Amino acid sequence: MDDLSPSMQNYLKVIWGLQEWSEAPVSNSAIAESAGVRLSTVSDALRKLSDLELIGHARYGSVTLTELGREHAVSMIRRHRLLETYLVQALGYEWDEVHAEADRLEHAVSDELIHRVDRALGYPKRDPHGDPIPSADGLVHRPDAVILAEVTAPCTVRVERISDSDTAMLQYFASRGLVVDAQLELLPGEPYSETVTVRVGEAADPVSLGPAAAASVWVAMAASADSAERPSA
Repeated sequence: MDDLSPSMQNYLKVIWGLQEWSEAPVSNSAIAESAGVRLSTVSDALRKLSDLELIGHARYGSVTLTELGREHAVSMIRRHRLLETYLVQALGYEWDEVHAEADRLEHAVSDELIHRVDRALGYPKRDPHGDPIPSADGLVHRPDAVILAEVTAPCTVRVERISDSDTAMLQYFASRGLVVDAQLELLPGEPYSETVTVRVGEAADPVSLGPAAAASVWVAMAASADSAERPSA
């Protein structure tokens, strides 16, 4: 990992992130949008990654990670999410502050430091946004969750993961108690409306979420939530 430049590490992390929660092919344009760079810059970087046998191209030009590329990407994801978790749990950062901070730190820390952070935190399984933290041997357990926008009301669900791509949205969610593990009651919405209406926990007032917000929340369906709440024998 240390032989790769921070830029190359970032591209591998971006490619992994684009395919972790979506079945859509990873295109050059999607990478450019996620990384905030020009398409020509992405093309040059992907050629270098291909020369290093870290990526390949599948049908229709979509970008895929080779086994070696996946290994490096998961290592970066592990660093990033453990650092986010440490910043929140140990240093008192808010969940909307940690992404950029972890981006800066992840390239500077050693594997030994990451191992010690993991141990100090008690080997957490997920970061503050609900994203799974890969194990030291590269295993990733993605929760069985679906996008809130795809769930049909009425029903009760539990929040499993919230996208951290929009800082302002994270701040709004936190102000309404819409965080990881929150229980949501989906209420019937207005006919022909694209909003999703939920009641968060025991709150009196429901919250109306637009398409972007509803597409940023992943939930476990009622059956999974019920079974998770039952006490173990």
